[in-house]
Amino acid sequence: MFNSDYYVSSRKHEKLSIHFVLGLSLQFGPSTTASASFTGDGPLYDYSAYTECKSAPEDPLYGGGIIKNQSVGVYKGLIPQISCWVKITAGAASAVIKASLTTDNVTFNCMGTVIAKRGCWSFLKGGFVLDSFNLCPYLFPDGQSISISVSSASLQPFTDQQWKINQQNAKHCMDLESWTENTNFYYKTSILTLAKTMQERKRTATLHVSDIDGNRLQGATVVVEQVSRDFPFGSSIASTILGNLPYQNWFVERFNAAVFENELKWIQSLMSQYRNEFIHWDVDNEMLHWDFYEQRLGPNASLEFFQTAQKSDPLARLFMNEYNVLETCDDMNSTVDRYISRLQELREGGVSMDGIGLEGHFTVPNPPLIRAVLDKLAMLKLPIWLTEVDISNSLDQETQAKYLEVVLREGFSHPSVKGIMLWTALHPSGCYRMCLTDNNFHNLPAGDVVDSLLKEWETEVVKGETDDHGAFDFSGFLGEYRVTVNYGNRTTNSTFSLCPDDETKHWNIHL
Repeated sequence: MFNSDYYVSSRKHEKLSIHFVLGLSLQFGPSTTASASFTGDGPLYDYSAYTECKSAPEDPLYGGGIIKNQSVGVYKGLIPQISCWVKITAGAASAVIKASLTTDNVTFNCMGTVIAKRGCWSFLKGGFVLDSFNLCPYLFPDGQSISISVSSASLQPFTDQQWKINQQNAKHCMDLESWTENTNFYYKTSILTLAKTMQERKRTATLHVSDIDGNRLQGATVVVEQVSRDFPFGSSIASTILGNLPYQNWFVERFNAAVFENELKWIQSLMSQYRNEFIHWDVDNEMLHWDFYEQRLGPNASLEFFQTAQKSDPLARLFMNEYNVLETCDDMNSTVDRYISRLQELREGGVSMDGIGLEGHFTVPNPPLIRAVLDKLAMLKLPIWLTEVDISNSLDQETQAKYLEVVLREGFSHPSVKGIMLWTALHPSGCYRMCLTDNNFHNLPAGDVVDSLLKEWETEVVKGETDDHGAFDFSGFLGEYRVTVNYGNRTTNSTFSLCPDDETKHWNIHL
């Protein structure tokens, strides 16, 4: 069934949703805490994704995963990643294909989507978190006829522990020199991607300590302290921060980036006034959902806005910004492929697109879907920012905090995500959906999560002594550092930066 043809139907093929069967016999058992194995056969996450429609499908990810076994054990608490290639063989020229399944007490309305086309193969990638038993994938026909083929299907489950270890890749990258010609290609690719993530967030450094004559000093005491972070992590702000010193102090103690919540909305006059002062502009917000300007100014209104913004401030980076691309795949207006298509239209219109903005207004996050969407958007080779992250206030504060941590870890661990902004501007009446503190700046549970992660993503104070070559090695998160070196009765202070690079940073210090 993994090279299968399906005949389904839809009243409007442009909004077609097809629920397809993977054809897998699943056996169910109790929850498991199986440990991760990072050997050549270990469950390393595969970041592969494709945006083009191909003449032939690629091989299945993970060699098909558990699908190749046909009958396998599946446990509560697993995080399965799914993927397949889809082609329309008859009927509509293109259609949105949506993968869904049900369990005994919940329906996963959407595990992933793809815009399939007639005559070529499109790649679908997604997943879900399995919290119950009796998995039942299904096919959903409705209306006008259409036929599709599905090929190279894959279902690879991860335990929660394995998923988290894949996020914490810096500690688990295998020594590349130990590879042989027989090392699994998928394993090599996964490790290289994990190593790339490490390079985007951390870098190794060697400090070389010598006296003024160049003699290397063994046994010098070294203290290294990170004083600022390179990775942009911030929040929305509003006019309520003006003149509010406690709010300002609380903000700058944590964040190194800010975005206005509702101020500075009108492009042309503002971009001229603040030319060269703002680094990013969201030019026409949520254009996949709304066509207000197109209805009044013509079909090219958004394109003209981007062209005007590009001329007004050539140094600023221009972003598309949209909701429900990352949060869910149930919104047919903002599937990942529709986002890619719209961005490519702007590029073809002469706009130099500089960034991908994903809002991130979540209720219950789906980690494998988040990662799959990021994988596919990463193929555009543009920086991805999570721009308005929060969790629904329909949930209690503890649950908000738990889900916030899930989203932030997924964002920070993906090599193509270059910044994260929270949507938590504080007002006397509260916040849009989620606050980090109360009005007295005492942390709420979500604020505790943010503080904990910021501490985790910052290099702890490193202390030690130089070796017999006068060298001191360490690995740290990207950013600015202050180093103090003592040798005998001599002391010196120095500062240096760790910037993205796959080479070791070398820094000379003279006493």
